[in-house]
Amino acid sequence: MQRSDINVILAAADETIRRYGFSLPPFAYWTPQQFKQNAPEARHLIDSRCGWDVTDYGAGDFEKTGLFLFTLRNGAQAGQRVGGGMCYAEKLMITRQDQLSPMHRHHRKTEDIINRGGGVLVVMLYGSDPSGAFAQERGGTVMRDGMQYGFAPGEKLRLAPGQSVTLQPGDWHAFWAEGGEVLVGEVSSVNDDATDNIFRDPVGRFSEIEEDAPPRHLLVSDYAEWLG
Repeated sequence: MQRSDINVILAAADETIRRYGFSLPPFAYWTPQQFKQNAPEARHLIDSRCGWDVTDYGAGDFEKTGLFLFTLRNGAQAGQRVGGGMCYAEKLMITRQDQLSPMHRHHRKTEDIINRGGGVLVVMLYGSDPSGAFAQERGGTVMRDGMQYGFAPGEKLRLAPGQSVTLQPGDWHAFWAEGGEVLVGEVSSVNDDATDNIFRDPVGRFSEIEEDAPPRHLLVSDYAEWLG
């Protein structure tokens, strides 16, 4: 992806989030230089990869296959293992009309996916085989709006604004928006996008960036290079 295109996506996402009545935390608006200056005090934000994130999953067509994300808060796997500390995470995401987030599951993360506003969020579901691999013939059980819900393999769960689904590790899912873009909330156990996304098909979770313009804000994938 080109950095200039990412800058446009970030500006549009900020407008969308504000339109739905959400406010991002102050660090969201730091320039790269301000992030560098604040890095010693912001070590938790950096290490837990809180902040802006844009991906086209390596497909090269963001409008067709892609997602905007902002990680608001996130704990550490070490705390989760001992059952203490910050054992949770929260994100805002924006999926555009018919924009696919490809089929995947997680090893460790349990997550609530919530339609915070906009169109209809479509979540396609499959189960896993005993090894955790994608199983085209298997369904399963999830929590929909806090109630148990059995799904058939390949079922498309449609979530209107305010509705949610709880996904456990091993629940294979892909999602997109119908009837307009959707502001999506995610409340989960500790999030690790670097190692805990298992995709059915070979895709890239983080995009390669062509630096054709200075960054408006740093992405979480920029932290290692920019902030150490």
